[in-house]
Amino acid sequence: MSAPVFDTFIFVPAYNVEKTLAGVLDKIPESVWTRSKVLVINDGSKDGTEAVAREYGAICDSRENRAGRLKYFAFEQNSGYGAVVKKGITEGLASGAKFVACLHGDGQYPAELLDKFLEHLENFRDETRDADGSVEKRCLALLQGSRRAVAGGAKAGNMPLHKRIGGAFLTALENIAFKYKLTDRHSGFILYNTEFLRQVDVDKLSPSFDIDLELISIADTRFALGELPIPTVYADEKSNLNVIIYGFRCLRLVWRRLWMN
Repeated sequence: MSAPVFDTFIFVPAYNVEKTLAGVLDKIPESVWTRSKVLVINDGSKDGTEAVAREYGAICDSRENRAGRLKYFAFEQNSGYGAVVKKGITEGLASGAKFVACLHGDGQYPAELLDKFLEHLENFRDETRDADGSVEKRCLALLQGSRRAVAGGAKAGNMPLHKRIGGAFLTALENIAFKYKLTDRHSGFILYNTEFLRQVDVDKLSPSFDIDLELISIADTRFALGELPIPTVYADEKSNLNVIIYGFRCLRLVWRRLWMN
């Protein structure tokens, strides 16, 4: 029997998500499961996240189109979001996949839209004309889900007021500094093209939550970026993000870009 064919690697940041992890994995479309490897990365959780992940892995192994597709990795201690993303990207590149997707285990982002995002990432081509008149077709470096692409979406999804205001302020500043103008640079629902990721020194990336914006900033210099609308989902989950520290880290990235220009 020939080995299963896949071109997508999905990593799932998982920190104290025993209540939501199985539901997130359930929402991944079957068409995506058949082309993907999925890695749950437990960042030193103190609850039953590991048990849920292993139980779900056993369920996957009992299904023909999911057998061997779900793997599990755990940091012994909480290492931070940046460490999780670095691990996910590194494993994704090592897998040989064409695309790497970050799908948070807390249920804030729409796993059910992965097929739509993958289709867009595959088919998009950005045409640019060089000085000599030749046309270059570039693929997307990354595709980000935007909670602000639809007016009023963030508020309707119960995003806290301070996050709506802070995110809008930061995005406005970032759109001044960066080449590509996006509506939401602070969503963690991102799919990457490994053609771009292979050119990133992963070890030098931020250890904190601003790693997503850092990757967007790197891609913005030489690649094409894209976004698609996603629903905003905020319930009673506890955020591990310190908004003040995160905001200053983002402002530092903006300053660096403005200084470069």
